Amino acid sequence: MHRNSIGSFTKIALHLLLGLGLFGADQVHAQRSTSHSPYSQFGLGQMRNDLLPQTRAMGGISTGVRYLTGLPTLNIANPASYSGLNRTVLEAGMYGNFTQLSRDNLSDHTADFAFGHLAIGIPLQKYGGFSFGLLPFSDMGYSSKNVESIDDLVYEKQIFGEGGINKAYLGYGVSPIKGLSIGANAGFLFGNLYDITQVKFVSDLSAYPAELKETRNIRGLAVDYGIQYSKSINKKYNLTLGYTGTLNNKINAKPSRIITISENNFDDDYIAPPLDTISTGTFATRKIQLPLKHNVGFTLSKGYNWLVGADFNYADWSKFEVLDGQNKLEKSYGFAVGGQIKPDPTSVRYWNQVDYRLGFRYNQTPVMYRNQRINDMAVSVGLGLPLPETNFGRTFSQINISAEFGQQGSLNHNLVRERYININFGFTINDSWFIRRSLD
Repeated sequence: MHRNSIGSFTKIALHLLLGLGLFGADQVHAQRSTSHSPYSQFGLGQMRNDLLPQTRAMGGISTGVRYLTGLPTLNIANPASYSGLNRTVLEAGMYGNFTQLSRDNLSDHTADFAFGHLAIGIPLQKYGGFSFGLLPFSDMGYSSKNVESIDDLVYEKQIFGEGGINKAYLGYGVSPIKGLSIGANAGFLFGNLYDITQVKFVSDLSAYPAELKETRNIRGLAVDYGIQYSKSINKKYNLTLGYTGTLNNKINAKPSRIITISENNFDDDYIAPPLDTISTGTFATRKIQLPLKHNVGFTLSKGYNWLVGADFNYADWSKFEVLDGQNKLEKSYGFAVGGQIKPDPTSVRYWNQVDYRLGFRYNQTPVMYRNQRINDMAVSVGLGLPLPETNFGRTFSQINISAEFGQQGSLNHNLVRERYININFGFTINDSWFIRRSLD
């Protein structure tokens, strides 16, 4: 007599993942932004990339990542890695952001916390592996305020943006010949981006404040693909070479706008409800050309002990249709280096079995602002904290924590300097599902 079984620990974890998934769905519905960058007003906002905390902690290297601590890992950024899965992998996590914005002698601090990712990878034995999940694609969150005047009429003008785009994906990877793997992800992008302009009249209390809210409703399919070649060296080391790219993806953006007026007040904590709608409009759907991306990278590892790697990336944003009044986006370039080490996998001391991760990345972004190219760089650190094995050693889990300490922009040329700390918290479960157990 036989029965199919999954571990009790996994059942508990599934409830946790379900809870995070419902929280993530609520976040998706609310379109909450976790970006507070003035540079997120360009393009589609701050791009989040398909990275989990494990790879973010290593500077964001991902193209050549196939194994971590000697075991296959779920790497959404390169779907060719799915073919190496030998256990079902469940990933879920949260994301936090702390930002300091500075210009001249002024500074402002913001913080936010939101849903990070939910993903599952399932091995198909000789038929490869597949994965599906939900994660953020981009965030928008910027704000500026000025006091202006026309003759004797003084008014306060505030411009800000919010919202984000999410990605639900399904991917498959297979190894047609020994050492070589190929794969692809099909991602459905959806979400709303809001650009809002508010005007309050300071000198005339009888004048109604007005608000213009422009919405871009984003929908569309984006396909990316990857290749990996993995080879053992001297039976001690493993070298993996990787490449990822995107198709000529185009998605739909349906713009609309609404102009409203509200009652006059000068309490920043009070949001006055609209008194009347002055104008509304919905416009024809237009196509948005997503950037053509190319990434190459490698990793070199020694079993459970250590891994080092590097990535080089390129994206062509020059064909992206920007909003009226914005500078055209440019081509972007960047690189990342990083790695991890486990002091002693055979030790009985817990901290000798922890994965310690470190990395650095640099990107020349596609944004030109005030005739200056905006660069982004960050140092990242992280930990992989193992949890006790359960289900007779068939289930093993890990808590992954990463922190990025970065800067975007500078104080030169009247720019805004953005210093940030991005915290990613993830929970990983590796389990053998659908095992046939014999019963006496």
